[in-house]
Amino acid sequence: MNVLTAEWVAKAEGDYGSALREMRDPQDSNYDASCYHSQQSAEKYLKAYLQENNVAFPKIHDLRKLLRRCLRVDGSFSVPRSVVKQLDEYELRFRYPGDDATLVEAEAGYRAATQIRDVVRSKLGI
Repeated sequence: MNVLTAEWVAKAEGDYGSALREMRDPQDSNYDASCYHSQQSAEKYLKAYLQENNVAFPKIHDLRKLLRRCLRVDGSFSVPRSVVKQLDEYELRFRYPGDDATLVEAEAGYRAATQIRDVVRSKLGI
């Protein structure tokens, strides 16, 4: 794994851990933050995969566009589009006032991030 890929993976893991902590803190759960970090973890994992395969990508947060680039590298990149769509919605929905995430949504976001994490880590051999 190249150095920049490893940095993307480290950042993705940081967000992944934050998503769980924000969801599970019995004293001060922050479901909005958990959803945000789940999306961020997935985004950074997709970027890690692209980086490792020397595929340029713009500074975007759109997981669907990133997934399309991953599929161009490997058509067997098996992440359900519904998972990506859900996390794309979380990227903005809970980031600003007006809508608060629930525990159910935070858990769903974390599961979605886990699916992407598992696929990318497998593809990267880690």
